[in-house]
Amino acid sequence: MRGAERLAAGSALISLIARLVLAALWLVEGAVKVHAGFGAADIGLVVDGARSNARVPEVFALFAEYVMAPLAGVLGIGIPVLELALGAGLALGWGTRLLALASSATLALYWMSDQLVVQYPAMMLLGAVVLCLARGPARPRAPRSSVGPPHR
Repeated sequence: MRGAERLAAGSALISLIARLVLAALWLVEGAVKVHAGFGAADIGLVVDGARSNARVPEVFALFAEYVMAPLAGVLGIGIPVLELALGAGLALGWGTRLLALASSATLALYWMSDQLVVQYPAMMLLGAVVLCLARGPARPRAPRSSVGPPHR
């Protein structure tokens, strides 16, 4: 195995491990919320916290007040579903880069709301690894000739 092939194989393995660990963490996050009966009241707590917490950026406080509060019932169901969907999609390898980006955006939203959980930095790092190392869609390439100048 040549150096470039070894590097590609190592990158693919690291990406796979990062993706599966991130998937497991999202599945646990979603399952904990489902088991705990996460719902509109929990969204209400986030909205109330955004109103009274000086660490919450003004943009998030406005988002909480005008978007989250009116949609608390939908978001109370939607947040655990989102987390479970992120975990399942990442575990299955569906839209890996898009889901890693959605994972990072979700975590950024949680941080803006001052919902700081110990595993979130690790999840953000794992998402960055997946974004950087995940292979994109396969693109057919023209075969290269090993003899003579390249064909034009």
